[in-house]
Amino acid sequence: MTSAYGELKIFSGRAHPRLAEEICDGLGIEVGRLHAQNFLDGEIFCKIEENVRGRDVFLVQPITHPVNENLVELLILLDAFRRSSAARTTAVIPYYGYSRQDKKDQPRVAITAKLVANLLSEAGADRILTMDLHAGQIQGYFDIPVDHLFAAPVLLDAIHELDIPDLVIVSPDAGGVARARAIAKRLGVGIAIVDKRRTAPNEAEVMNVVGDAEGKNLLIIDDIIDTAGTLVHTVEALRAKGGERVLAAGIHAILSGTALERLDESSVEAVLVTNTTPLEEKLTRCSKLVPLSVAPLLGDAIQRIHEDSSVSSLFV
Repeated sequence: MTSAYGELKIFSGRAHPRLAEEICDGLGIEVGRLHAQNFLDGEIFCKIEENVRGRDVFLVQPITHPVNENLVELLILLDAFRRSSAARTTAVIPYYGYSRQDKKDQPRVAITAKLVANLLSEAGADRILTMDLHAGQIQGYFDIPVDHLFAAPVLLDAIHELDIPDLVIVSPDAGGVARARAIAKRLGVGIAIVDKRRTAPNEAEVMNVVGDAEGKNLLIIDDIIDTAGTLVHTVEALRAKGGERVLAAGIHAILSGTALERLDESSVEAVLVTNTTPLEEKLTRCSKLVPLSVAPLLGDAIQRIHEDSSVSSLFV
């Protein structure tokens, strides 16, 4: 595949090589060769092991656990591609870490979503391909093009296959209403909203359920599942309101701390999760996780960007 930016090349950092392999399998190409290692003091060394001069490079690296390690590796690789004279380098960041600090909502705090945007641009990214940002305005933090995809088509296909009767889509907080409403509209079902009050970082207290939950089968839609505290509290609140089956879907399955144990011990029936972050080890520890792949969606976007064709139809 060639374009005005030369031959298409897809590389992966160490954050999620499995996803890059799936994308390349779908496009019928091989993952580019590079080497990354840590010195004994933790310092990262990266080397591109093939010619990328005049090539159209896509670098797959979610900013996931260990977040700081993977972020710095991403920056180093971007610098390496720039110094190796790649025609264009696109950072493919399925999960954009540090996105939850997207505004100054209290005194003397950083806006890390903007800081990371600056770092990526300075390191050598010519454009960004990402998925389901925690807040849409983060796109405006960049002075380079951003293609912001949504995992909704992947979730919709999975929900259709489940064929759940009397389904109601649930937003676990006010911030997720637009996402839940869009999915409910496409499914032709109702929506409910959980009024949530956050008491501390990574802690939340469910206050009330707005909407019809009694006797319904409920599917909670969230963008990030981190400690799973919000999700478990939401499940409990929906059960208390008379919900029948309660399922959940999360786009970014961070699942840190005791999240997997919380999900296993909760009454949630199943949790649909995409592979924007690595899932292999998590699937072995929690039987309720149902993995969904975003590789075909990312692969389609990469091919369209490479060929300078429209990506708009993917922004749904």
